[in-house]
This record gives sequence, C-alpha cells and structure tokens, in this order.
Amino acid sequence: MARFFVQPQQIQADRAIITGSDVKHISKVLRMAPGDPLTVLDGRGTVYQAEICEINKEEILCRLLSSERGAGEPALKVTLVQGLPKGDKMESIIQKCTELGVHRIIPLAASRSVVKLNDKKVTERQERWQRVALEAAKQCRRSHVPEVQQLRCWEDILRDIPADALLIMPWEEEKSQSLRPLLQRMEKPTELYLFIGPEGGLDAVEVTAARERGCHLVTLGERILRTETAGPAVLTMVLYHYGELG
Repeated sequence: MARFFVQPQQIQADRAIITGSDVKHISKVLRMAPGDPLTVLDGRGTVYQAEICEINKEEILCRLLSSERGAGEPALKVTLVQGLPKGDKMESIIQKCTELGVHRIIPLAASRSVVKLNDKKVTERQERWQRVALEAAKQCRRSHVPEVQQLRCWEDILRDIPADALLIMPWEEEKSQSLRPLLQRMEKPTELYLFIGPEGGLDAVEVTAARERGCHLVTLGERILRTETAGPAVLTMVLYHYGELG
C-alpha cells in the first residue's frame, strides 16, 4: 500500500491533510481517487491506515481508519553528532544512517571543518538535509524520520545532552580502549550519542571537552575510516551489539 509522510500538525482528530509534491504523485502518477486506501505516517512513529476523501489541486484530505506504532524502530535512540564534511558527503551520511536506524543527526561546526556556512546557507542546508532524511525513510519504509538539526557549535551540543545518555567518540589517538569491550561493560542505555569528526578529525580541545562531559574515547582498530564511513560503520556496530540489527 502507498505510504506518505505528513507533518504531525497535518493530522487532526480523524483527518489528515497531504500537501506538497505528494499531491501530484497521488493524483497524477498513481491516479488514485476518493475511496482509495493509503498509509499515512506522522514521522514520529505512528502509522495510520486511511482512505482518500477529497482530492484538490493543493491538498488531499484523508479519513483515518486506524493507527498503530510503527514496527522495526530501534528502542535505542542514537544521535549522530557529525563534524561537517566537504562536498555532498553529509547527504550520503544522512541517507545511510537513516536506513540503518539513527534517531537524530546533529551537524557539528568542528574547528577542522573546511566548509564554513553563513546563516542563509545553514538554513538552506538543514532544509536540504531534512529532505534527504525524509526520502531515505520512505525508501527503507521507516515510520520515524530522523530529525536533522541545523549546524551547531560544540558547546551548545554538549550542554543539551541528557545526563543519562551514553557518549562514544572514535578517535585516532586512542590506543587502549576498543568499542566492543566498552559496549560489553555497559548496560543498554535509552540514548546514545556518537561523535564523528570531519576529514581532519577533532582537535585536542574538542576531545578534552567531550571527555570532561563523560564521553568514552574508543579506537576502531589500525585502519583509519573516512568521515563518511565512520558514522554508518559505528552506528551499525552499536545497533548490532544491542540487538537492534541482524
């Protein structure tokens, strides 16, 4: 059955309103009509079975028939704090991590990030990145669309982390503590923050600030992973270890 995401505010009582590009897709491409069934998702994990009531040029009105929590979403909420990389690497990271089950992505303006964005570009990129997450969620049939926040600074991110979250940072200078033994010692948390640096890595000041906040530094072995590889790779390891993949 065709599935369509809407904003939570577009669902009221037993009605949902579909807007944007999905209107043309439903009416012109799929050639659906009033009375046809479809699935509506609010992007926060609730899935509605619905039927089309009315098709207009700018919106489609649906009647909600039933609702349930979406299956397959990880119980462990992993937030990826990703140092801003060059080019379109961020889009690839968002796409792959969305497919794997990330809960939230926070782009980090790291000191070694080559790309510098002004306020206008920050807003434009965030909107673009959120669309990438939405399309990836559609493609892999997730019921939750990961929130992609605007580019943030180090201090703001560390300040807002919940006190009971588990913090992990792969770092090329760490030689003694590996990821697997660390996870084996830890009870499964409800939230986990994963810190990945940009191409040049994180500097000593950033690493020290994270360590003082309670972040665990780990080595991933002898091979150095690219920034666009590290996030999806460690996310996979974490979710697999806690039984959320495989």
